[in-house]
Amino acid sequence: MASRPLSLQARSLLAAGIVLAAFLGLTGVALDQAIYRTLLSAMHDRLQGYAYGYLARSEVTRARRWTPPEVQPEPRFESPGSGLYAGLVGPVEVDGARYDSWRSPSALAAELPFAASLKPGATVFTTSPVDGAGGKVYIYSLGFAWEHEKGQLPLTIHIAEDADDLEEQRTVFRRSLVVYFGGLGVGLLLLLLGLVRWTLLPARRIATELGRVERGEREQLSSDYPLELKRLAGSINDFIDSERNSLKRYRNTLSDLAHSLKTPLAVMRSQLETGAEGKEFRWTVLEQVGRMDQIIAYQLSRAATSGHTTFAAPILVEPHAAEIVASLEKVYASKNILCEFDIDPLAQFFGEEGDLLELLGNLLENAFKWTQHRVLLTARVLPAARARRNGLIFMVEDDGPGVAEDQVDHLLQRGVRGDERVQGHGIGLAIVQDLVRAYRGNLTVSRSPNLGGAAFTVRFSPS
Repeated sequence: MASRPLSLQARSLLAAGIVLAAFLGLTGVALDQAIYRTLLSAMHDRLQGYAYGYLARSEVTRARRWTPPEVQPEPRFESPGSGLYAGLVGPVEVDGARYDSWRSPSALAAELPFAASLKPGATVFTTSPVDGAGGKVYIYSLGFAWEHEKGQLPLTIHIAEDADDLEEQRTVFRRSLVVYFGGLGVGLLLLLLGLVRWTLLPARRIATELGRVERGEREQLSSDYPLELKRLAGSINDFIDSERNSLKRYRNTLSDLAHSLKTPLAVMRSQLETGAEGKEFRWTVLEQVGRMDQIIAYQLSRAATSGHTTFAAPILVEPHAAEIVASLEKVYASKNILCEFDIDPLAQFFGEEGDLLELLGNLLENAFKWTQHRVLLTARVLPAARARRNGLIFMVEDDGPGVAEDQVDHLLQRGVRGDERVQGHGIGLAIVQDLVRAYRGNLTVSRSPNLGGAAFTVRFSPS
């Protein structure tokens, strides 16, 4: 079973949560390292200060032996196991006794690595704790030379402090960091939740309004949406209108077809009921069958009209025009008609291929019927400045007798032919008119400026 896709709100919060957790985590690690280095630096300075304190308070005897100070730089040096230790490597004299090294009272019972000797001026600080005094300690060591009248006395002093104090401070900081960053993260997530809900409010409103449209509670979506969603709402409204118009057109076509067929069927039925025979009966039946054929042809063409659609794919005009003209030249081969093209290669029709063929087919066939020798098809692109897609204008001209201005409306009526002697149903131009209206275009009939006959111009504005 396929898993249910996450909502936009859940996706946004998940992505923000991951980014926020990564940011706070990296920031926490950086701050932890920074505070650790700060604590180490403070410990280094503190232990160095204790070492200098010992040097300032101690003396060297005439026998070139170092004597510890009577008062320690820090009281904890006096208490065994206090966590602060001192030691010296070199000749020492305490209460008249001579030793090779010395340790503070706090370090007497502790095992500490105080045996190393350094050259004068050398210092060593262990940035990582070492074993000593029953646990881990940090050690600062200083090598120095005491100036004496009998020459320099090289000595090395070691100051150590338990690592527990630094680790405890670091642990307190980490706990505070977790508490504060955790609270900050929760607060930011709640803030992001509010921002995401507010940002997606128009999208949820679109979904709500679509539901109301489906239930028939409203006709269309409202237009007061943010700029990024206004075009989407407009496209959805166009799609809704297109679907409703298509459904309405299908219903009307079926209704009109049924209504239109009643009359010829009633005529034939009455002829059968009256017992009519002979040529009159045959002529009546043929007439009504022809009328029914005309009605069906028209209604089927009308039902096939899809009309304007928001998401229609573009169709190039030139190849379809060439296909239609090739067929018409065979039908009207006896007239030796010359059909010329002046078509922009980028001219495109946004709609159904069948509708384009119906438009061009009816207009070109009408031109082939009435022309003397020449037909001209022109197609141009109408650039769209701010619209989603370009418009289209094409013109079919012939060198025939043309159409009088006062006959245009009459000619475009259903079932009307320019000359009753010309074969046809008289509905071709009416179908063109219906198609043009369905695609929100405009059809005009005028005198051809190039050939002198009729000029049928169809214009679809950018949308």
